[in-house]
Amino acid sequence: MRADIHPDYHTIKVVMTDGTEFETRTTWGKEGEVMKLDVDCLSHPAWSGGATKITEKGQLDKFENRFGAFTASSKKKS
Repeated sequence: MRADIHPDYHTIKVVMTDGTEFETRTTWGKEGEVMKLDVDCLSHPAWSGGATKITEKGQLDKFENRFGAFTASSKKKS
């Protein structure tokens, strides 16, 4: 392995939104720094099941907004 081509890999402290702390190794920051999280698995609605709705604004939504009425009325009734 070649020398002096890899980033510095060191230990930092991570503080989660509820105040709990843990140490991890990373290339972020400098040795001994503290990373305070604004969003983590305890506060984000994707993990916590909160009431906040995440809306998708992709191609399918654009298609349904434009042609939704057309596709709903063109279905064959049995």
